Amino acid sequence: MKKDIHPPEVTDIAVAVVKEQNEKNEVVWNVYMLNLKDVAIEGVLVTSTGYGLLQGEGRKTSTLRHFLDTIPPKQYAKIEPIMETVFGINNEFWVSFYINKVMYDKKYIFLAESINETNFSTIPLINKRGVMIK
Repeated sequence: MKKDIHPPEVTDIAVAVVKEQNEKNEVVWNVYMLNLKDVAIEGVLVTSTGYGLLQGEGRKTSTLRHFLDTIPPKQYAKIEPIMETVFGINNEFWVSFYINKVMYDKKYIFLAESINETNFSTIPLINKRGVMIK
């Protein structure tokens, strides 16, 4: 029964959207996964999708899957670039990984319009400004 299954709680893992400049000094946005733990996480799989209303119409982006393999302790990995045009809809990142052969998973959802400078903070490990969900 579903009520009898107690998945392990995910802690010290974060997803962040960071505003950066590329080599051409253009503004770009990138999504990162941060491992704030003291142990490596392995077999990291991230599924991303966007959905919601944009200009009064229902929108859904393509679903992308990324395999990040291993993220060492206190390190981060880039998941994907993200376009500003999807900030008006919900952006969901479903993260799965293993620690000591135990599987963990969690959804991180950046709600519509939440990726903006009023919600910025300094992202740990990356030391750049952006929006983070822990």
